[in-house]
Amino acid sequence: MISFVKKEPVLSAALVAAVFSAFFVRPSLKYLEYIDFSVLILLFCLMTVVAGLMKTRLFDCISEKILKSSDNCRTVAMLLVNITFLSAMLITNDVALITLVPFTVKLFSGKKSLIPLVVMETAAANLGSMIMPFGNPQNLYLYSYFNMDIAEFSKIVLPYGLISLALVNIFTYFLIKKEHIKSGSSEGAHINNKRNFVIYIILFVLCVLTVLRVMNVYICFAAVVLMCLITDRKLFGSVDYNLLLTFCAFFIFVGNLKNIETIKETLAVLINGREFLVGVVSSQVISNVPAAMMLSGFTENAKELLLGVNIGGLGTLVASLASVISYKQYSKTENANTARYMLVFSAVNFILLFIVSGVYFLFS
Repeated sequence: MISFVKKEPVLSAALVAAVFSAFFVRPSLKYLEYIDFSVLILLFCLMTVVAGLMKTRLFDCISEKILKSSDNCRTVAMLLVNITFLSAMLITNDVALITLVPFTVKLFSGKKSLIPLVVMETAAANLGSMIMPFGNPQNLYLYSYFNMDIAEFSKIVLPYGLISLALVNIFTYFLIKKEHIKSGSSEGAHINNKRNFVIYIILFVLCVLTVLRVMNVYICFAAVVLMCLITDRKLFGSVDYNLLLTFCAFFIFVGNLKNIETIKETLAVLINGREFLVGVVSSQVISNVPAAMMLSGFTENAKELLLGVNIGGLGTLVASLASVISYKQYSKTENANTARYMLVFSAVNFILLFIVSGVYFLFS
């Protein structure tokens, strides 16, 4: 149990919170009404399809193209950070970092630029993912919970996304030194199964259409499950079921809190008018996904909460679970300097947090 808690602290906390809240609201079939099955199905579909795309070596091909473009550390770093930013918009911040950080570690091994580059890729993934409804779990949840449309969503996040893109490029330029780097591999990475690649691209488009409410979520689910059963059943093992279970636990916890009148009124008063600030601060402690789920039940101000939990992904290591992924991958490298990593990570993230938050307060 101790090992599980250390490995899955957020899921463990969510389960404890759900069980604790059940002492105040008697368990019943009404609990099922708390759970947004559309969000869970979409997360499942996206994770499965992206796992399929990874198996076709799509991202290896992209990486090789990057390396063939330059042998300068700074230029390659700028390309990697921008690729991370853009890919996080489409395949989520977690998957973007799982894909690109190991490649970066291998490529920049032994270079002083490695730590600042991994830190900047992490910041780019967290900031880039806020631009699309399916860029990260909290966006997908809030987009569905507040019944937004894509125009409304884009109007809220796009200005901050563009500002963030400029910031990560500026930071990367000054943090990464000009050094020579080994050019691209001559192995010639290529798509290893073109039939599956086409199928997964079509399935990804179906997922996007479902997020945009053009396609029914259950039709999308059926299509993904059927095609993956035909192409590669092992893809179902790549799904982060702990994340889905975490969502279920928080759905129950928040649903129960809303049924305890005293707590509901207290939280509503505390959050009302302070959605952005509460979103940022709570994300620093419990991370932005559970913060979004917990706070959404006590406010109607979707805009401020959406910006708060996305910008709040900057700051501490636990503010975004994607940041923990990068840290774990770097810490496994030979001669990893985790103390220096945390120093650089904290400095960069808190400076970015203060700048982007400052832009928010200026606009508001």
